[in-house]
Amino acid sequence: MTSAALFAEAASLIAGADGLIVSAGAGMGVDSGLPDFRGNTGFWRAYPALAEARIAFEDIACPNAFRRHPRLAWGFYGHRLNLYRRTRPHPGFAILQSIGARLARGCFVFTSNVDGQFQRAGFSEDGICEVHGSLHHLQCMDACGLPIFSAEAYVPEVDERACLLTSPLPRCTRCDALLRPNVLMFGDGGWLSQRTAAQRRRLEQWLATVNRPVVVEIGAGSHVPTVRWFSETLGEPLVRINPTEPEIPGRGVSLPMGGLDALQGIRAALDSRGFFRWAGASLGCFTWNNGDGPDPCAPWRGRVPCGYG
Repeated sequence: MTSAALFAEAASLIAGADGLIVSAGAGMGVDSGLPDFRGNTGFWRAYPALAEARIAFEDIACPNAFRRHPRLAWGFYGHRLNLYRRTRPHPGFAILQSIGARLARGCFVFTSNVDGQFQRAGFSEDGICEVHGSLHHLQCMDACGLPIFSAEAYVPEVDERACLLTSPLPRCTRCDALLRPNVLMFGDGGWLSQRTAAQRRRLEQWLATVNRPVVVEIGAGSHVPTVRWFSETLGEPLVRINPTEPEIPGRGVSLPMGGLDALQGIRAALDSRGFFRWAGASLGCFTWNNGDGPDPCAPWRGRVPCGYG
């Protein structure tokens, strides 16, 4: 099937939906210039100091790295935080927003990325579930009771050549222990999940209002399969965008290409149908207030390592 035919098929699924679920993995950020850490080769290309020391991604993205080598761990995460803050989201984010704005129930984002790019692109905070947490939030290493809080005031200074934090280590204002990013890492039993749990509750509430959802998944691989599991277990029509692992198990469309190229093709196909001229009572990319309930992260807790996006 030609690319044009695939785009038309994806557009047909989207046009027939009343709500858009955006599922995004690390590949979503590639068109913005962000690394996706695909294997040690890609990771070490981005962090040559760690390559020289033969430190793999799994070895630095773990709580033990903060305990044993805090300046190295914060050099890695501090560099990423600074990178995410200065990175401009690619136009594919705006395409997804424009699609969601024309569906009756709007859209909701489910992402393993910890980069905050959806918020930076203008998506509502209430319409995003960051299943692996966010690098833009901090927590105490010792879980002393200090609530998760925004990292906005923390500006790390990093020697990028050595991947070392040169500014003072961030400390807990309650117990003076080391602070760490509020992201789920490899072998991580100390991650505070309250913020993500509240996001998941809002997602479940939104899903209950949608009659005909469609899932558009971008850049979600099988190495850390959280996003792929989520997309597939919903059992809804799926548009999977992935240049290397595009296969889908059920009804949907497989687009073996990068995220921006695919989203631009889908947008053109929707435009040719008059989709963007439709008027409706859309909620845009918005959802409801959170409620109480059981831990919504339970299906994934302990099954996959995170902090990957």
